Amino acid sequence: MKLLPLLMFTVFSTSVAAEVYKCTDANGKTVYRPQACEEGFNNETINLKTGDTVNLDEAAKQALLKEQLEQATLDLQKQQQVLEAQRQQALYQAAENESQINQTLIKENPTQYSAYAIPPYTPDKLPALVKNYASRLPEIERLRRFAAVHALDSGECGRVEAVELHAKSQPNSLVFLIDCSSAKSFYFTEQQLPQ
Repeated sequence: MKLLPLLMFTVFSTSVAAEVYKCTDANGKTVYRPQACEEGFNNETINLKTGDTVNLDEAAKQALLKEQLEQATLDLQKQQQVLEAQRQQALYQAAENESQINQTLIKENPTQYSAYAIPPYTPDKLPALVKNYASRLPEIERLRRFAAVHALDSGECGRVEAVELHAKSQPNSLVFLIDCSSAKSFYFTEQQLPQ
């Protein structure tokens, strides 16, 4: 046992390095050396000043695991971004489909609707109020149509001039303002409209 410190001193007395490599093979044979161990050896460093040891193999495994975890996190973030983009695209497509129904209704009934009664809300140019409810854009477009029809059904609206989302809207209770050619205005909540 007294030989080990003497051996270490002998091996490293000429070395100016602050650490030494402890190389242990599969049979448990240990060699101390100033350079990194060859492959197949358990590779540890010993800080000659502090006596601290670091298992380089374990440190390399931990670094690899950290890198793999970071890559997996990046991959998950990319996948979530793709899914979110697909969800947004589906939402905008559904809103566009509702807008096309609105425009068809207007074209087929020019005496009941002005040409600009229900102008489509374009996703990249949404008014500030509509942006607050952008996740409900297809519903908003559909409910604008229902609000216009409801106003006409009242018998007090000669022709629908404009249908817009109103500032009194709440997340679970959208409000629509309908202006008519008869100078009458209607306010309908989504609960008052057919679903």
